[in-house]
Amino acid sequence: MLLQSLASLYLLAAATFAVPAQEKRVHHHADLSDHVHNDAQGFQYDHEAFLGKEEAKTFDQLTPEESKDRLAKIVGRIDTDKDGFINHAELHYWIKHRQRRYIEDNVNKHWRDYDKDQDDKIAWGEYKNTTYGFYLDEEFDDVEDKATYKSMLTRDERRFKTADRDGDGIATREEFTAFLHPEEFDYMKDLVVQETIEDIDKNGDGKISLAEYIGDMYSPEEGESEPEWVQTEKKHFTDFRDANKDGYMDFSEVAQWILPGEVDHADNEAKHLIHETDTNKDGLVTLSEMLDKFDFIKISTITDYGGMKVDDHDEL
Repeated sequence: MLLQSLASLYLLAAATFAVPAQEKRVHHHADLSDHVHNDAQGFQYDHEAFLGKEEAKTFDQLTPEESKDRLAKIVGRIDTDKDGFINHAELHYWIKHRQRRYIEDNVNKHWRDYDKDQDDKIAWGEYKNTTYGFYLDEEFDDVEDKATYKSMLTRDERRFKTADRDGDGIATREEFTAFLHPEEFDYMKDLVVQETIEDIDKNGDGKISLAEYIGDMYSPEEGESEPEWVQTEKKHFTDFRDANKDGYMDFSEVAQWILPGEVDHADNEAKHLIHETDTNKDGLVTLSEMLDKFDFIKISTITDYGGMKVDDHDEL
């Protein structure tokens, strides 16, 4: 079942869809909020930066007393050096950590499936045998799309070895996170670009032509007129994607496309929150300063994230 599920995802990623490439290939970090960051219209952006998008709604029902108690616990967690102040680095880390929560949840969900000997590590053999073991001895002879499964195994092994930074054939939780979510790790980004090229480059020449670029997004039905967005994407390819104007996207051009440089929204939000709550303008925030900015902080919405209660035994 694991292999079948993995194959379905692999084929889904490789199939052609009538959707713009920007929605399919480009890797962005998770947004802090769906709301516009405009304090004149309210502070929901700031609330969700602390909590996450859906979970922020849950805590509007807390009483002021419950809110203050929760806020004190949150401040204690953010203040990692325990000096009684929250600095920019601590607040940035807190918000960034919350951005990564969805990744951590996904890794935790898969961890038990693959860590068969429960040693809190996953060896390549454990992953391979769990995912492909039923088929390995017969070389996928009973699988309908034999070539796809072999390609999946080769690709998984290469990605696993790249994520395994010390080369010991065993993935720590951090390395397994890099294996599952390579776009989140700088040392994995070349592999993300390489895998993207391999997905789109149908003739195997190591670069992406205009036809291959469009073919990855759009497969016309017989008699169907070409949508306007396809014409737009063709223009994007010639005007922007193909920077050196040789008719192809090479490795560096694909990297610029799918891994664009982004503003660090967590960093900006940390600066914004400190600016709004730091009443004595010393660059640090205390619990009392947060309480003074009750309306801005909206205490009831920053006491939890992703369903994680802040109890005495909880960790970041």
